[in-house]
Amino acid sequence: MALASGTTARPLLGRLPGTARPHLAVSPSPSAPASSVRFAARSGGSRAVSLRASAPPAAATATPGSIAPAISLTEKALKHLNRMRAEKNEDLCLRIGVKQGGCSGMSYTMEFESRGSANPDDSVIEYEGFTIVCDPKSLLFMFGMELDYSDALIGGGFNFQNPNATKTCGCGKSFATSKEMQSTATACNN
Repeated sequence: MALASGTTARPLLGRLPGTARPHLAVSPSPSAPASSVRFAARSGGSRAVSLRASAPPAAATATPGSIAPAISLTEKALKHLNRMRAEKNEDLCLRIGVKQGGCSGMSYTMEFESRGSANPDDSVIEYEGFTIVCDPKSLLFMFGMELDYSDALIGGGFNFQNPNATKTCGCGKSFATSKEMQSTATACNN
């Protein structure tokens, strides 16, 4: 696939008058893994600039050739959430997020809500027929998280395995992340 933009009558910032607008081509690289993309930008007679980005290997739960979901559920969590949703007898999805507070600085939030109440900027994650909704700021802190469920008498309930957490509380419902991630989320909120 190639992306190109035509010239405009209005000059672009940082472009010398009379020079052509750069051409951006996006194409898969034949020598790279399927998750890699090669970007080549050409401007006039100058040489191409290439950037390569490779994704880490997909989680074990993802099927070959598919992309792992941003938030995943274990079989036990999926079964329990489906049972809870069925008891309410409505077409609901799970809203999952984070908020300031808790023992370690941030805590998880979860609630069922109507599928139609998702905001336009929310991420909607379909996981084996179950819908998870997450706001963009929370997703920064939870990307790659796996939600598990245990029915143990002590320590039972939902457990969050979050690869972004640098510190977790003994309760398992509160966590902290690196300062870099917290400042990024603050900057995105402005």
